Amino acid sequence: MRLDKYLKVSRLMKRRTIANEACDAGRVSVNGKPARASYEVKIGDEIEIAFGQRNMKVKVAAITEYVTKESAADLYTIVP
Repeated sequence: MRLDKYLKVSRLMKRRTIANEACDAGRVSVNGKPARASYEVKIGDEIEIAFGQRNMKVKVAAITEYVTKESAADLYTIVP
């Protein structure tokens, strides 16, 4: 699954276009390297997102096309 779609499906970002723009601006990195929106996400990847002053680091736990709001948080685990 593409990185921008994964960020939207997992509800880490509200819209896919916002996820795409964040990737283009260099605010999203995967495994320590800046990632493009077209990057293919794999289970075990560590995604770091810069939200203004704070950073969020998550590890990909699962990849599915459709997820309910309640189970969206099961797609990743937050890395301290």
